[in-house]
Amino acid sequence: MRQTVEAEVVMSSPRLSDHGLRQILSDVVEEVKHSINKEINGAELLYSLLNAPWLKSLLKVHECLRQHQREPPAPFLPYTTQLIQQILTDMRTVPNTSAEARELYSLLREPHLQALISTHDMVAQKDYDPVLPPIPDNLPDDEEATRIVCLVKNKQQLGATIKRNGITGEIFVARVIHGGLADRSGLLHAGDRITEVNGYSVNGLEPEQVIERLARSQGTLMFKVVPITDRPVNNQTILYVRAMADYSPQQDPAIPCAEAGMDFRKGDLLEIVDQSDSLWWQAKKLPSTSACAGLIPSTNLLRRKQKEFWWSQPYQPHTCIKPLSTVNEEEDLIDEKCVEADEEAFESEELREEEGEFSTNIEGIYLTGFRRSLRLCRRQSLSTGSSQQSFYTRSGYNALNNPYEEVVRYQRNPQDKHRLVALVGPSGVGVNELRRRLIKINPVNFQGAVPHTTRAARSYEESGKEYHFINRELFENMVYNNRFLEYGEYKDHFYGTSRDAVKDVLNSGRICVIDIEPHAIQSVRTHELKAYIIYVKPPTAERMKETRKDAQITTNYYDNRPFKEEDFQEMEEAARKMESHYCQFFDSVMVNDGLQDSCVQLLRAVRRAQDEPQWVPASWIRPTEEF
Repeated sequence: MRQTVEAEVVMSSPRLSDHGLRQILSDVVEEVKHSINKEINGAELLYSLLNAPWLKSLLKVHECLRQHQREPPAPFLPYTTQLIQQILTDMRTVPNTSAEARELYSLLREPHLQALISTHDMVAQKDYDPVLPPIPDNLPDDEEATRIVCLVKNKQQLGATIKRNGITGEIFVARVIHGGLADRSGLLHAGDRITEVNGYSVNGLEPEQVIERLARSQGTLMFKVVPITDRPVNNQTILYVRAMADYSPQQDPAIPCAEAGMDFRKGDLLEIVDQSDSLWWQAKKLPSTSACAGLIPSTNLLRRKQKEFWWSQPYQPHTCIKPLSTVNEEEDLIDEKCVEADEEAFESEELREEEGEFSTNIEGIYLTGFRRSLRLCRRQSLSTGSSQQSFYTRSGYNALNNPYEEVVRYQRNPQDKHRLVALVGPSGVGVNELRRRLIKINPVNFQGAVPHTTRAARSYEESGKEYHFINRELFENMVYNNRFLEYGEYKDHFYGTSRDAVKDVLNSGRICVIDIEPHAIQSVRTHELKAYIIYVKPPTAERMKETRKDAQITTNYYDNRPFKEEDFQEMEEAARKMESHYCQFFDSVMVNDGLQDSCVQLLRAVRRAQDEPQWVPASWIRPTEEF
């Protein structure tokens, strides 16, 4: 069959111009049909392939294209625009025109139709390329290559800074801002020398004068530049960081261009898009609403600025964030009555015993970590100022050493352990009560860590449920080996929450919920615990007066006493200082305006921490070097 088909192709080749490929296909199909009758292998498959409609359509298109190649289409009139103008002129002189003529007159005057006719004429005349002036014959040999750059000015900034060479007086492009007009055009680059702006020479001008001329310009901006010969290759990688310090370009006299700078506050998420300059990086705040980046100091530069500011300040003793105090400076402990008067009391009669201990059991699950002595020991340690002051100093130096914390997007795998949830808030805001209610709502999923203590167990207590009861020597050894997240002393006994106690809860598959003092934040922000910090802040003083109108405070010296005006003031001041020093570590912020609504907010925040992507330190996910 192959010989028969090949012969047919050779015989049909002289008739290509007459019958084309479709005739060849018909002849091949006819020959294959005879082969089917002779039961030749593959003939039936070949017949169905050659007889396919899509192949016939494809060959038809091929023939049409070949026909247009031999005889390309030509415009009927190359100057249609002139004909249209003549028709419009003639129609205006005709009186009493018909409705069809008036409609035709209106259509021919439409801008989109005139633009279409103009495009038709350009294609018909093959007028594609711009007309360039001839190259002069008397060009000097040392003539520099120049480039004309045209940018259309709009509401967005140009996105480039300029500088002047102090020796030659020449104006150069100092920096092209990522995402700006100049960057998106790809026509201006750092190092290009500007010779003219809108036809005016910039020789002898100061950068401020050039900028003023650009500001007065409208529409198109035209630059005549001498391109930089060795343009650096930009292979920057995107870096995400969390700011550990505040920065304002308007207050920084060293920034090259304050208008191009970007301010940020502690805790802001920054997307660093350009680190080519060792001193000034380009970044955008997240979430970003602007395509143009801004200048921020690099890690080394901001670290240097922070140290200079640190050492230039006069010495001032650290002011500790103290819990609420009475006129006699006793330590206060707020119970649930102090938050909402209509809530049923959760603390038992044991609060009025010698140490005011408390424990409860719901279906075999102990609510641990709510003892009055445990909370008071933490507050007494704070009142001395030692741990608080040391953390202020340590956190200050951490900000000096690492003004930016690299972060990555983290999504917890359902098979992984849950993240630790740590609540932080000023004394009296109701942090402990919110945590207790959350665990009481679902003790199967939520649990607190069992604290350690050096005091002796009572008759009704069992080690590992209310407390881990250990001797003083072992407790001090655990402190020495940094096994506590936080600890303190109360009535000559040590109390503390250990890392192992938190891990035991997480290893059991539950979500561990603890409340900590601010100085313990760094202890829980580790790759093992991956703590999600929730800051609970008080409402306004007026709102606190309403919700705590009938509330009482339980103290070391008084079982109950009403709230005083200075209590609200101290709570607001404590909250302000806490936010000022630690806001960069807060993953979520909520206002305890009412226990019912706040408990719902807390539950949502905990679910977000476990189920939704979050920004976490990169060191939790992968080992990183300081940048």
